[in-house]
Amino acid sequence: MKKFLVLILLISVCSAEAQDRITGSKFATRSEVIAQNGMAATSQPLATQVALDILKKGGNAIDAAIAANAVLGLVEPTGNGIGGDLFAIVWDAKTQQLYGLNASGRSPYSLSLDYFKTNGYEKIPSYGPLPVSVPGAVDGWFELHGKFGSMEMQEILQPAINYANNGFPVTELISWYMARGAANLKRFPGFKEVYMPNGSTPKKGEVFKNPALANTLSLIAKGGRDAFYKGPVAKTIADYMDQLGGFLSEKDLSDHTSEWVEPVSVNYRGYDVWELPPNGQGIAALQQLKILEAYDLKSMGFGSTEYIHTFTEAKKLAFADRAKFYADQDFYKTPIDWLISEEYAAERRKLINPEKAAQSVPAGQLKDGDTIYMTVADKDGNMVSLIQSNYRGMGSGMTPPGLGFILQDRGELFSLEEGHANVYEPHKRPFHTIIPAFITKDGKPWVSFGLMGGATQPQGHAQIVINLIDFGMNLQEAGDAPRILHTGSSQPTGSIMTDGGTLQLESGIDYEVIRKLVLMGHTMSWNVGSYGGYQAIMWDDKNKVYYGASESRKDGQAAGY
Repeated sequence: MKKFLVLILLISVCSAEAQDRITGSKFATRSEVIAQNGMAATSQPLATQVALDILKKGGNAIDAAIAANAVLGLVEPTGNGIGGDLFAIVWDAKTQQLYGLNASGRSPYSLSLDYFKTNGYEKIPSYGPLPVSVPGAVDGWFELHGKFGSMEMQEILQPAINYANNGFPVTELISWYMARGAANLKRFPGFKEVYMPNGSTPKKGEVFKNPALANTLSLIAKGGRDAFYKGPVAKTIADYMDQLGGFLSEKDLSDHTSEWVEPVSVNYRGYDVWELPPNGQGIAALQQLKILEAYDLKSMGFGSTEYIHTFTEAKKLAFADRAKFYADQDFYKTPIDWLISEEYAAERRKLINPEKAAQSVPAGQLKDGDTIYMTVADKDGNMVSLIQSNYRGMGSGMTPPGLGFILQDRGELFSLEEGHANVYEPHKRPFHTIIPAFITKDGKPWVSFGLMGGATQPQGHAQIVINLIDFGMNLQEAGDAPRILHTGSSQPTGSIMTDGGTLQLESGIDYEVIRKLVLMGHTMSWNVGSYGGYQAIMWDDKNKVYYGASESRKDGQAAGY
């Protein structure tokens, strides 16, 4: 009966599309935003407006991105904050090239694999002190600012400080997520004082203040990154963790460094698609695209049985490699060049059966590795693709007293399987789900984009690229179009998919397509809210204008001037 009810639900909703429009495309919820001087697309309108304010004051895209990210940590604590990590891809107009920043933190020196084994853990817990790793976002801000920034950090962080002191009205979606997060996290010391000051999380429209965060941001603005990683803030974090049985220490914080990395790319039908190397999962999107490039996806048609099946099977292959080979490059050298090569894609492609869904997918053979997304562009041509997260929404629940933020729980994504590339080790960066993306054409910037949602992200990245290039969608429609999401047990913690996984399709896919996919062996399921939150900026080199897009799944806004 349960399966029958799910099927009825699928039939009733899968015909949904965007409201009819006089102009535009089938799935677009609105027109793209178009502007000449600058563009910002974030997951919360207040952050978008702060980015534009910075640009109008003469700041560049990097200044504006940092300012918007600081505001997002306050107004959208359900996805990010200074207790989390950060990754970015920057197009620098001066040098005409891309730069990648890995600002993810490492595991504590004093916590070992033996601790988990001795205490009977089969996996690292999702919440509490054990999954906490060093928060890298603040150092990421200062790395970005030191290399590309133009404004003083005091001016860049002041909007977030003002909103934290004076308050801001909480949106409907964030209110819902905060209430859901609090139900689980309020048991941890410090959480209720920050996020439930009146006994409950803020309701829609309620003005919420976080003076403790305002104070922390003020210390950072005046004292730089050392004000966070050394001194009173670091001591407060370390003492709090020690009291609750955690391992994160002052030395872990003071020794933290970000890393500038070379973005990696594949050419997909004449366009270069760029991601960052592991410990993130970006190359999974590149692997999918290389496998799919041999198929005539345009002729298959968007939303067709053939396209969805082919895409899903390519995803399974890429994620089997993701589960086995993606890890911190200081501990394990993921064979990136091989995994995204034409030769390897051709080998993996042979495993796709056009008539039947694969139930078991092995990793390949080597030849002798929740969230907010935002993007900003300025009048000089600089573009920033930036993603930042606590993981699992609001993070670990660990809320050090007087600081106004929660520490992330990224350490949960380590494997406890000895010999695994991503096995837990001290002072190691865990496998990461958050990934920024960029597309260039003929050596020039084209699209800065990304979306949110764990394992949704590389699948979503590949779909955005395909929507733009194969199906000819505009920037807004490419994000609004219904998404394919395949989930399974191919995880970076060590397990491999053995049951075919589950295929979930967003509303807008025809029921007859779903019926055919079931007959091909796909296990179908209904999912609400796990399809990500997309933002994008496109540069039109002919007309010298920016296009901006932000989808309706989140509270996002694209705006320019």
